[in-house]
Amino acid sequence: MNATDQVWAWLGQVADPEIPVISVVDLGIVRAVAWDGDECVVTITPTYSGCPAMAVIAESVTAALNEQGVARVRLVSQLSPAWTTDWMSETGKAALKGYGIAPPAQQVVDISGLHAGVKRRPGPVLSVACPNCDSTHTELTSQFGSTPCKALYKCLDCREPFDYFKCH
Repeated sequence: MNATDQVWAWLGQVADPEIPVISVVDLGIVRAVAWDGDECVVTITPTYSGCPAMAVIAESVTAALNEQGVARVRLVSQLSPAWTTDWMSETGKAALKGYGIAPPAQQVVDISGLHAGVKRRPGPVLSVACPNCDSTHTELTSQFGSTPCKALYKCLDCREPFDYFKCH
């Protein structure tokens, strides 16, 4: 395994501070890993501008690499293109579901014509499946959940409330 792949593997163990079952890699926050001499350069993108967890994420990324012997770490914040739930890995989505949070139900960015610019997909949200019983007989209770990136739903079959990680 080369040094860059090793860094990706280490970063795959860094948990998101708000949702500890998903890593910052599986969440899609880590955009790139590169080396500039003996300095490891990690590019990160916040899930939204002003995300309060980014300071903790930056500290956790640096600490994790320092613990592995990487003495020089430089973090680069990249805001464009903006983060989207489309960058979440399937492993991350499965971890969310196992934790009781419904993962994003659809792709939100149309990348088919990327040369012409990124476009948001129009249309209604697809059915949100209950992470407890997999029923799609669910309804939105509140557009605002426990964090700004989540909405509150309830399942009309098993009657359990649950968070839904909003597509954005």
